[in-house]
This record gives sequence, C-alpha cells and structure tokens, in this order.
Amino acid sequence: MNRTMKLSTLKKGLLPLSLSLSVVLSGCASFGKGIAEAVMEKTDSEDTRICQVRGKPFVGIAPSLLKKHGKTKVLMVHGVGDRLPGYSTEFLEKLAKELGVTAKSSTYKDIQLVSPLALETNLGNLRVTRLQNADESKELLFYELTWSEITRAQKELLGFDNSGEYSYKRAEVNDMLKKFGNDTGPDPIIYLGDTRVQILRAFSQSFCWMGKDGWDQLPNDSRVACATTDSFSEHTNQDDFIFVSHSLGSRITIDGLQRLASVLENPKKYSTTSYDVTPPARMRQLLQQKKIQIFMLSNQLPMLQLGRELPEIAGQKADYCLANGSRYSSRLFNETAIVAFSDPNDLLSYAIPHNFNEKYLDSRLCINITNVNINVAKVMDAFGMGKFASPMEAHLGYTKDDRVIAMIAKGIGNKQAAPLVKEKCEWTEITD
Repeated sequence: MNRTMKLSTLKKGLLPLSLSLSVVLSGCASFGKGIAEAVMEKTDSEDTRICQVRGKPFVGIAPSLLKKHGKTKVLMVHGVGDRLPGYSTEFLEKLAKELGVTAKSSTYKDIQLVSPLALETNLGNLRVTRLQNADESKELLFYELTWSEITRAQKELLGFDNSGEYSYKRAEVNDMLKKFGNDTGPDPIIYLGDTRVQILRAFSQSFCWMGKDGWDQLPNDSRVACATTDSFSEHTNQDDFIFVSHSLGSRITIDGLQRLASVLENPKKYSTTSYDVTPPARMRQLLQQKKIQIFMLSNQLPMLQLGRELPEIAGQKADYCLANGSRYSSRLFNETAIVAFSDPNDLLSYAIPHNFNEKYLDSRLCINITNVNINVAKVMDAFGMGKFASPMEAHLGYTKDDRVIAMIAKGIGNKQAAPLVKEKCEWTEITD
C-alpha cells in the first residue's frame, strides 16, 4: 500500500518535470535553429567575401567582340576529375549573358581528337559552340576540351575502392570525400608520367582547330586530325585567342603553349618519319602579333611545378619581349596576360609569386601576371569557434561566381569593367 502510494506520488512528480524538460529542450532546439538561421541570413544579406586584385589592368573578352574584323575564340581546359562533354555549360551560359551573346546555334560541333603523330590514339573531345547577339554583329566561338578519356582507363585501378565492398564501411561524409579523392587525386600523378604527351597533344589539336577560319570550316561528329598547314591563314590574323582553365588545366595550358614555342623553334625534334610537324612560316608571324589572355581558375602552377624540369628558356624576358631585345624575333606571342584566381580557402590553389615568372615560365611567352585573391565560397562564423568555408566549394565555385564571370568578360582597371567588379573588388595596379 505505502509502496504503491510512493510510486504514484513519484509519477505525479515526474510528469510535470518531464513536461517542463520537453518545453525547455524544444525551446533550446528552436532557439538553436533560430541562431543558425540568423547566422545564415546574415551571411546571405551581408556579402563580405574578399575580392582583391593585384597586377596590371586587363580588358577581358568584351572588347574583342566589338572588333569589326576577326573572331573571338575561347578555349576551356578542365582540371582534375572525370569530365564529360558539356561540363562547362553553366559557365558558358553565365559568360554569354554577361557578354550579351545569348543567341546560340541550334547544334554544337563535336570533334573527336586525334593527332597526326599517332592516329590510332583517342585524345578526347572538342566541343565547339557558336554564340551571337540578336543582330549577329557579335560572335563568340567557345571551344570546350575534354581530355578525361585519356586518363579514365588508368583511374579504373582505384575503382574497387568505390564499390560497396569498401565504401559501406566508411562514414557517409568520409565516403563522399574518399570518392572525390579517388576521382581527382590520380590525375596530377598520371600527368607526371608518359600520359602527359597525349594530354598535350589534345591541347595542341584544340589550338589547331582554333586556328581554322571559323564555324563553317569546322567538322562535326568527326574523328579527324587537324594539320597546321591548313590553319592560321591570313583570315585568322585578326582573331583573338583566349584561354580559361581550371586547376590542372592551367598547367596543361602553359605546358601546351611552351611546347608550341619549342615546336616552332625546333620542329625536327617533334617530327616523325611519317609526319613532319613543321608549321607554315605564316603561323609564327601571325602568333607573334597576338596578345593572349589566360584566365586560370584555382591556379596550381606553383604546386605542379614541384619536381619538374625548368622550361627550355627562362629568365630572358627582356631579350624576347622587348622590341630591342636580341631574341625578339623568336618570341611566341607579343604578350601573354595571365589572370590567376585563387580562393584562400581553396586547399589546392595558389597565387603566383612575383619571381615565379622569370624562373619557371618560358620567356618566349612574354607573360605578365595578375593575381586575384577572391572568396568564391562563403565564410561563416561557426558560433564563436572560428570561421569556416567549404574547401570543396572554394575549389569548384569559380565558374559560378558572378564577380569571376564579370572579370573574365570585362576585366578590371578599364572604363568597361562591370559595375559589380567596381563595387566589390579592390584593385592595386602593379606597374613593373
């Protein structure tokens, strides 16, 4: 009797306590949710992400579209990770909108790349898209290189690690990160080996197709090699060549252009008994008049220089790039403007230090460098424990960032720069 009464009394006492705890706990959850939402709302409403530009002014793509003669040609080179043709669609649409060339041809042209030096080897895909404005007074030819086909078979060696036999043992987030690492990690390692020759041939073929007169001269759904003897005619003399690269793609672009400089200097070194790579004399003369722009997203040149040989010709910029230089007639381009975008929270990206150009880049390219230090990933306050930004978003977010798109389109340090860039980005001009 007494025991029953005590239990009844205890239950009566616990019931209000339980109800009180439920109210308190639910209140804490709501309070915590409210704090999180407030932090996110503050992050969304107050864009305090940095955008700092140091270097020479650059004009972007837009001025090229205003020229009465010549075409504007942009080559996109992807970085690590398996890619399929069409990977740059979102970037291209945002860029086209910024440039005012949103009218697109009903079809694109796919070229299955092969080299005349090794016709049996597939080198990936080149997808060409033509964009125009409403009255067709502006035209942009966008070339998208997909070289993943070259490394895909070798990366299958790690395929077992992505299977359920191994992945189910991992925590969900760790499994996602491991699969991301298995997809992206091998590419720089593979590139250091013999496969690099094939990837650079894919780049060379893409550049050769850029040298064709225009849209009508490009094949469609064809597996065919491009020969420089049929490219870079007098009709392309006024064409502008622009490159956009991401992560490892920046190394590929620089290596491809340095290889081109070497081919023009010593074609016999790269020729075979079955094919002579000697380009027509007009090609060198045409390229030497050009000012090239390269926009590097998540730049990795310093890291990917580790353990590599130095370029054939370095530390001689004055000899090759000044009009009174002793080797001026042997330059590749009149000028190469590199704009290197790096998010400080991107674990795989680096600015280009001031002495890197002279020691590690080929003098024949006549390179000037502008560094863009920019947060493409949002930086959030982790409730007083420090600030945090997603490393993955910091590595992959460049092609979605409106400020990056605006700078590629219209540059900085000129009257045509986009209002967004003028408002959100600080520019420090480097004069030497």
